[in-house]
Amino acid sequence: MKVLGFDTATRATAVAVLDRDTGAIRERRDDPPGGARPRHTSRLLPLAAQALADAGTDWSGVDLIAVGTGPGTYTGIRIGVASARALAAAHGIPIAGVSTLRALAAGAAGAADDGELVLAVLDARRGEVFVAGWRPDEVGRGDAEPVLSPRALAPGTLAEALAAADGQWLAVGDGALAHRAQVEATGARVPHAEEPLHRVSAAAICRLGLVARAGAADGVRPDYLREPDATPPATLRGGGSA
Repeated sequence: MKVLGFDTATRATAVAVLDRDTGAIRERRDDPPGGARPRHTSRLLPLAAQALADAGTDWSGVDLIAVGTGPGTYTGIRIGVASARALAAAHGIPIAGVSTLRALAAGAAGAADDGELVLAVLDARRGEVFVAGWRPDEVGRGDAEPVLSPRALAPGTLAEALAAADGQWLAVGDGALAHRAQVEATGARVPHAEEPLHRVSAAAICRLGLVARAGAADGVRPDYLREPDATPPATLRGGGSA
């Protein structure tokens, strides 16, 4: 079984193909340089084609499409979900939605020290961050419940939310880097900025897609977590993903 997974909720375009039978992963990504605009529209499909070729297959060999549903940038989420829906419909492939925050946490779970919980932090702009937290040994399970439920909040109020969850935290993501001082003031550990833990992994999207509820193309909806700056088209409103 082969899973194509991708996420465009952050500035990066991340794509991977997972062969469930062998465990092999083929990943491709585009990380724009600082100050450059995201290139989801121009890079997503070429990266997918390259990852499929790397895996020795094409669209006829894909059994599941897994897509990051956010939260993140409104435009990025819209591009990713709309592309996944179109590809699933065109090729008759089941589709599964995956929380971008959960994928970020899952990708960092192996780096958590004993007793640490994993906090995914994405820069939400407007002076806010998107956050959610999981136990590292549970985040990859289909029935995993977050220790800290997904929310948008000001970095200055993060300490109060973490105190209610009661634990030591490993904080990862561009939001943890952008607001490092405030995040570290809560007692959370933020790895060095060059660590890949801060990037959403398409491999994690693939793995979480396998334990998510897959279905028809129109069953996956964006999870903006808060009202976007612009009103999304009616066909893309709503939320909910594994």
